[in-house]
Amino acid sequence: MKLQHKIALITGGSRGLGRNTALRFAGNGADVILTYRTGKGEAAQVVSEIEAQGRKAIALPLDTGRSETFAAFAEQLRTHLADKWNRNTFDFLINNAGMDVRGSFATVSEEDFDRLSDVHFKGVFFLTQRLLPLIVDGGRIVNVSTGVARFTLPGNAAYAAMKGAVEVLTRYLAKELGPRGITANLVAPGPAETDFTRASLGNPAIRDVIVSQTALGRTAKPDDITGVAIFLCSDEARWVTAQRIEASGGLFL
Repeated sequence: MKLQHKIALITGGSRGLGRNTALRFAGNGADVILTYRTGKGEAAQVVSEIEAQGRKAIALPLDTGRSETFAAFAEQLRTHLADKWNRNTFDFLINNAGMDVRGSFATVSEEDFDRLSDVHFKGVFFLTQRLLPLIVDGGRIVNVSTGVARFTLPGNAAYAAMKGAVEVLTRYLAKELGPRGITANLVAPGPAETDFTRASLGNPAIRDVIVSQTALGRTAKPDDITGVAIFLCSDEARWVTAQRIEASGGLFL
């Protein structure tokens, strides 16, 4: 599924699934704009790896939990699109940036709830809104959800609730942006082996439970997840919108 002459904007693209997504999109012919919050050096390394594949890439700082910065980010993005690509639009928005705060429903604090909401729901809502004028007609929006929006694991109540909100939002995006030919879909990963999950999957007891409850009998590699996003941005998925695709290997069926 080749994506030549396309530009993908991937939030949180300096590490974890975001990094893998950026590299996979480049491998399929797309140029990449990735954002990072604090990992400037990591982001620069991803840009170098993409450029080594013969694609164009830039890394821009963005805290997706600070909606008051989105207007300035959009203007900065507009300038880079014109300077580097001689364009005023991009093709694919991948809302991937995230953070995690675990705690039971009885103990999660209002501060942590607000942090999760700012990044995972408010940030996705208003960044997408702000970037709408820059997304090409016929473009694609892919929001990253989570398996725990379907099944329940104690300690994820607040995080899963935010992702559930994004799942509802995605259906509205699909409906309201359909007249522009823009599709909106979700990828819902199960646990994948990245730096984001190293602490949990590094625990043999947790890992064994996950493997035993996964139909395909193993934990996920990043490529198992990011291929879904590439499909959703390909021409083959042009008639797919408002869909939630869970890439969990059949976890907790």
